Amino acid sequence: MSTHDPRRAAVLGHPVAHSLSPRLHRAAYAALGLDGWAYDAIDTTEEALPGFLAALDGTWAGLSLTMPLKQTVIPLLDHVEPLAAVVGAVNTVLVQPGGARPVLTGANTDVHGLVAALSEGLGPGAGAGAPAVPRSAVVLGAGATAASTLAALAELGCTAPVVHVRSLGRTGGLARAAHRMGVEPVFRPLDEALRALQGADVVVSTLPPRAADDLAAALAADAAAPRAGAVLLDVAYDPRPTALHAAWAARGGVAVPGERMLLHQAVEQVRLMTGRPAPLAAMDAALAAVLDEPAA
Repeated sequence: MSTHDPRRAAVLGHPVAHSLSPRLHRAAYAALGLDGWAYDAIDTTEEALPGFLAALDGTWAGLSLTMPLKQTVIPLLDHVEPLAAVVGAVNTVLVQPGGARPVLTGANTDVHGLVAALSEGLGPGAGAGAPAVPRSAVVLGAGATAASTLAALAELGCTAPVVHVRSLGRTGGLARAAHRMGVEPVFRPLDEALRALQGADVVVSTLPPRAADDLAAALAADAAAPRAGAVLLDVAYDPRPTALHAAWAARGGVAVPGERMLLHQAVEQVRLMTGRPAPLAAMDAALAAVLDEPAA
């Protein structure tokens, strides 16, 4: 089966109805002329994932995975690409021809998305004083996306970030992933994050939607501002803007919305699933269009 034949793809997660991935991937298929290709959002729990993967056939091109499936999927795969193995998180499953059943290969495009999104903030248009290479970084959260963030920061040249977490007793998985990457994070409680944010070149929040609202309120009320040109990426994008994004921008920081990471990781997913360079401009336009739609 070639990429000209109709294929299926989907984003899996729980919940997943809010995902913007279908709009991005469908825009890419249209721009690439992949008639008959389909991309859907399918609510899938951790318990249901093994059965879903077992039922895949040759009509499938790939899957995008969101929470809580990025780590659950790993032992269910035939192969895991090196970056995903090091990070310990898979957000992309490639469905490839096999014998009696397709071969499932896990990949990680979150790192690509994070690097590209942060680079938008760190680039020449970010404002005076923005460092080309972040000297200090703060990460909020300790889940699968936090692991990808450590890899992205390492790629950008920052290998000693401070990671603020809600529970210091639940950092073992992230610490092991960091060790595999050669990254040396310092773990601290989330309630100590305010001062760290104000002294960082880069801040990435991987917390769930609204989980950083208290920190945002503290930032908005504090007299101290972020460093000149300091960049915040809040991977959450609902609500838009998030409270943390709004507070950071109001205090003079460079705020990159979470949908930029979503866009760039989807661009890499499209390339992997279709075997063609992804149409970034078309996907970016589709993202802008959906974000401009009035709230339901």
